[in-house]
Amino acid sequence: MKQVAILGSTGSIGVNTLDVIRSHPERFKVVALTAGKQVDRLAQQCAEFKPAIAVVSDADGAARLEQLLRDQKVFTQVLYGPQALVTAVTDSDCDTVMAAIVGAAGLVPTLAAAKAGKRVLLANKEALVMSGNLFMQAMKQGGGELLPIDSEHNAIFQCLPSQFTKAPMPSLGVEELWLTASGGPFRDAPLDQLKSITPEQACAHPNWVMGRKISVDSATMMNKGLEVIEAFWLFGLPLEKIRVLIHPQSVVHSMVRYRDGSVIAQLGQPDMRTPIAYGLAWPERIEAGVAPLSLTQLTSLGFSEPDSDRFPCLSLAFAAAKAGGTAPTVLNAANEIAVAAFLDEGMPYLHIPLVVEKVLNAMPTAAADSIEYILEVDAQARKAARQYIQTLNL
Repeated sequence: MKQVAILGSTGSIGVNTLDVIRSHPERFKVVALTAGKQVDRLAQQCAEFKPAIAVVSDADGAARLEQLLRDQKVFTQVLYGPQALVTAVTDSDCDTVMAAIVGAAGLVPTLAAAKAGKRVLLANKEALVMSGNLFMQAMKQGGGELLPIDSEHNAIFQCLPSQFTKAPMPSLGVEELWLTASGGPFRDAPLDQLKSITPEQACAHPNWVMGRKISVDSATMMNKGLEVIEAFWLFGLPLEKIRVLIHPQSVVHSMVRYRDGSVIAQLGQPDMRTPIAYGLAWPERIEAGVAPLSLTQLTSLGFSEPDSDRFPCLSLAFAAAKAGGTAPTVLNAANEIAVAAFLDEGMPYLHIPLVVEKVLNAMPTAAADSIEYILEVDAQARKAARQYIQTLNL
């Protein structure tokens, strides 16, 4: 039986992970759950799964969670704060960690899981975007297993030969990785209409059920740019061999092109429980609660190149990836602040790439050689983004 810790259990990935685990009580035991502010939902999860440790962001949330659990006679240790996230993966006897905290907050505990030799189910983009080299070194030193949970990287993982972790890609005949993208809710909208996009429109993803921040990243295709950086570190191919294709149906989750002309694709419903179940049980496959894909009901499978005018964030991500070092950290930090300003402060949608580009150009690129320095650069980029947004007179 696998002992599972879930970093970010109240978010979309966390909830879906618990749904898969709920169907397989003989295979998985939840030993740690963490959340930010959603204390009531976390209390419900603790009452059902009875983890040894539960973590929230602050002391007030911890006090409330303790009271809720006491009322339900649930004997879970309640902790709070950033260091408690590390404790959840190092002191809970877990062997598997679902890393699903959105944003830079998930970086340190995910690195801790890697160093501790856990099976890391990586749904947190920032671990590789901000600290790709450090994270891959930590995985190697820890001796654990790394399985990508993002549907695109999970699809590529499934399409590669099983020996790809031990052999260079060229020797396996791999020529290109093709990451598919739905194109979000505005892939066909006239460009002049993007000036008046509201947060509600940006969060109304046509295919996937996701959190608000990730939904906006899908609309701008920044999420795909971050996934390109992830794929670079996960699979070891140069950037010029990693492509992005618009695929509105979200049925083909990604593809691998081989030297002999073959293209191998992974198809399935747009449901995150499929890659989650694959990561939890790998190398086995288990029931995920996902309806089978009916090929006879598919009317078409379309693919096209992304429009750089419509999706400037994708070009910015490729530029940051090419620059390397701390540039992806700056990209990610500036984007988080810009998206938050759009969602919470009414900043125009089209200002998101402007903020990111401004901060990228303003901050010099340096070697990302320590977690302390990466976090320092992250903080500086966030500050620079906030300062620039203040000049926009929203």
